[in-house]
Amino acid sequence: MTAQERVAAERRRRRPTRGGVVLSDELIIDTALALIKEHGAEALTVRRLGAQLGADPSALYRYFRSTDDLLLALYDRLIGETMDGFVPGPDWVSSLRDFGHRVYDAHQRHPRLAALAASRVTRRPSEFRAVETGTGLLRQAGFGEREALRLYLTFIDTVLGFAALDASVVTLAPEARAGDAAAWTETYAHLPAADYPNIAAARDELATMPVSSFDTALDLLLAALEAKAP
Repeated sequence: MTAQERVAAERRRRRPTRGGVVLSDELIIDTALALIKEHGAEALTVRRLGAQLGADPSALYRYFRSTDDLLLALYDRLIGETMDGFVPGPDWVSSLRDFGHRVYDAHQRHPRLAALAASRVTRRPSEFRAVETGTGLLRQAGFGEREALRLYLTFIDTVLGFAALDASVVTLAPEARAGDAAAWTETYAHLPAADYPNIAAARDELATMPVSSFDTALDLLLAALEAKAP
């Protein structure tokens, strides 16, 4: 196919929908993200997405093979948001800490997508960049090639576990969130010391229980990596 034929084919493929919208990968991803943010994971259907775009649902298959393929593209967008502007510094521990916080924060900005897709492997450029960057930081620490990759996966799985867990909390109904938050002072603080001596011994601390244990877990993990580094 000549260059002119490719351009003509692309123009035919990108002709406006009945709503006057010219479809593109980016527009479909933007619209899908908005649907999930407002209505949750159940909104990610070809029919609903087509209606939102003013396009025949079948037209979406020109851009994504399936809704799962689209989901992976959405999650890779989130990973790209994590990596935007991230420049590792000379201190690999500080850089990994910054990296971990970036991943966590991006997932909290898109909690419904995070709860849906944090366990997935996108097999796309943003994820490639994240794995390459994180593994490179551990190589900088002195770990060998295989161990650096293995430890990066341990690091990122820990971060993603907390990111997904805390994202799922954000998506709870307000009354459920409030009830869980109050449990420490309204339930745990009144447990009988005879039955629960360890909880009772820390009764004065229950009111200050953190909303998330992510920072503590990240610090412990980084300390372990630093101690293990050659």
